Amino acid sequence: MSLKTLILAAGKGTRMKSELPKVLHKVCGVPMVQKIVNTCSKIGSIENILILGHKKEEVLKVLPDMEYVIQEEQLGTGHAVIQAKEKLKDFDGTVMILCGDTPLLREETLKELYDYHKKTAAITTILTSIYENPFGYGRIVKKDGNVIGIVEEKEASEEVKAIKEVNAGVYCFEAKELLSALDRIDNRNEKGEYYLTDVIAINVNDGKKVEAFLLEDNDEILGINSKIELEKANCIMKNRINEKHMENGVIFIDKNSVYIEESVQIGQDTVVYPGALLQGDTVIGQNCEILGNTRIIDCKVGNDVRVESSVLEESIVEDRVTIGPFAHLRPKSHLKEEVHIGNFVEVKKSVLEKGVKAGHLTYLGDAIVGEKTNIGAGTITCNYDGKNKFKTTIGKNAFIGSDTMLVAPVNIGENALVGAGSVITKDVPENALAVSRSKQVIKFDWRK
Repeated sequence: MSLKTLILAAGKGTRMKSELPKVLHKVCGVPMVQKIVNTCSKIGSIENILILGHKKEEVLKVLPDMEYVIQEEQLGTGHAVIQAKEKLKDFDGTVMILCGDTPLLREETLKELYDYHKKTAAITTILTSIYENPFGYGRIVKKDGNVIGIVEEKEASEEVKAIKEVNAGVYCFEAKELLSALDRIDNRNEKGEYYLTDVIAINVNDGKKVEAFLLEDNDEILGINSKIELEKANCIMKNRINEKHMENGVIFIDKNSVYIEESVQIGQDTVVYPGALLQGDTVIGQNCEILGNTRIIDCKVGNDVRVESSVLEESIVEDRVTIGPFAHLRPKSHLKEEVHIGNFVEVKKSVLEKGVKAGHLTYLGDAIVGEKTNIGAGTITCNYDGKNKFKTTIGKNAFIGSDTMLVAPVNIGENALVGAGSVITKDVPENALAVSRSKQVIKFDWRK
């Protein structure tokens, strides 16, 4: 495939009313322009070139390795493409031009457009769609079924405005013909801009073959120019993602009330309840239950796991673990098979070996907890002295009584038992009992 793409991303996007460049607003967790780049890369483009302008430095922070050119003044789409002439002057192939604010375009659509362009041996192919209310879009003007031009809304007569087939803003051009036509466009129009669409009229006048490829799903070409359109795009993308998961065997109680980003993977027969948020590079296994008000981001979750009303971040959860309600798994935690953490338990940068139980009101930070150890309510690993973090190690089959403070660094041996209400500052040997608390004193008739 001899294909390059140009992605127009120079505009200010004033209607977005935001300090953030328009193309960096996210749709289901991915900046719009990054979504377009990802899609173009999947269709086999040998080079994707950004055309940048407004706040270009911020865009390049998100896409630091991209090829790009600068459009210092935004003088129209034709002017934008002219900035890339040096990048294309020695290229003898097809140039696909897209906008950086159309994140709903599918890989399949762009591949079909390219294949149709090559199959028909066209000089230019325009992606088009049908709108019942086409206001604001350039109209595709045809004669005897052949494309003879694109007329922008402001330039259109009432007769042209009645046309329902519109320009989707995506094109395939043969590179050398494109560069030749760009030398001949001008800005004699209502807006005083250089329109890329004028290339089509030049092609037609030169007797070159121009084709239109009709797209049935006009949601794909939604351009995001406002927060209202951004919300609409998120809803469309969310629905696509959730339906794809259902096709792959995931069960949704209500697909409209969950938020799942495109990068998330979920196994068969996992049930996702209303109110769940699944984000980032999260992978969830089979036969899990993800209950409401749960947020999971950048985690690896095994099979047969149950999570209720909890937050999981950048951690590993193995098979048959139960979490929550109201638990918090902070980054770099690892819960091995059959672990249970319950109400108001927080785990940070810790390993809980197979079968560990911490039912409620507990903080385990910078800790290693051995197999089948029981952690009583109110236990805290005191890992921070105000300057440094220290580790707590607890052996297998230990029992940590309720309301225990384990002041790190400290080691609790296998089969050890720590009495409730203890403050442990020294290592506890295997099979030992450790109790550290004041003697109970009773003063009779104290209230009198």
